Amino acid sequence: MCYALKTQSGATEAVIDDNCGISKFYAIANALADDLQVQFMNQVDDAETLDWDFKYKDELLTLHYNIFNGVSIFPQQNNVKQKNSLVMEVAGYLQKRAF
Repeated sequence: MCYALKTQSGATEAVIDDNCGISKFYAIANALADDLQVQFMNQVDDAETLDWDFKYKDELLTLHYNIFNGVSIFPQQNNVKQKNSLVMEVAGYLQKRAF
């Protein structure tokens, strides 16, 4: 499952799975690191939310997990329209993988 949501800032948030546990978040993070060679640069881990920033094709994106909303990917706040296609590219890759 993957669908895109538009935010008020014009960014695209690609929802990878809206009903999953944290183990799926870690599986997705591992797939991004192993298959797409991304490196997570900033990891913010809260009780209910994880936000891990990574660079993909020289652009900053965030892998997001929330216990209520599942796993998604969205761009950093600058030049979001340019990064929206990268968000959907990564989401399309993840959609093809079975987790």
